[in-house]
Amino acid sequence: MVYFLILLGVLLRIANHFHDWAPIAPLVKFLPNIPNFAPIAALALFGGTYLHKKYALIIPIIAMLIADYFIGFYNPYIMASVYGSFILIGLIGIWLKNHKTLPNIVGGSLFGSIIFFLITNFAVWVVPHSIYPHTIQGLLDSYIMGLPFFRNTIAGDLFYVTIFFGTYETVTFLVKRTIMKEAIWQRKS
Repeated sequence: MVYFLILLGVLLRIANHFHDWAPIAPLVKFLPNIPNFAPIAALALFGGTYLHKKYALIIPIIAMLIADYFIGFYNPYIMASVYGSFILIGLIGIWLKNHKTLPNIVGGSLFGSIIFFLITNFAVWVVPHSIYPHTIQGLLDSYIMGLPFFRNTIAGDLFYVTIFFGTYETVTFLVKRTIMKEAIWQRKS
């Protein structure tokens, strides 16, 4: 089920990018079409929490590469900052594996959003030929101009973390409850 939710995350990212493309528009019209409202950070946190340590960081990066193959690659410096941010968010997920509580999951999601914002906006500023001057004021401008996207990142991360973690935990609970009922029923027989 973990791999299904990761695949769903990839498909949601691709579908959200091609929101107006006629063949899929009727299928994805319910998805929010908001910049930076994406499932990948939630997917990295989820993967870090539920995948085996060996796959926890690589699967979300592969998912991102697959999505970027369809969406299109971009500036390699900025792309490296995005992927690096997701690896760090995956490490938060690995920490969550042994500290999984609702406040920690929400806190991990918010911390991941902050990491993504700080690293990627720094990358936008530091790249050669940046639209921002390589001064302290240019760096501040990069962060200030990124604030509307930061709001969307937080909203998207919390939304998709709720979907991924909530679905997984609900299904796991229901399956365990069903197994317990069957075990009790078999003992009575």
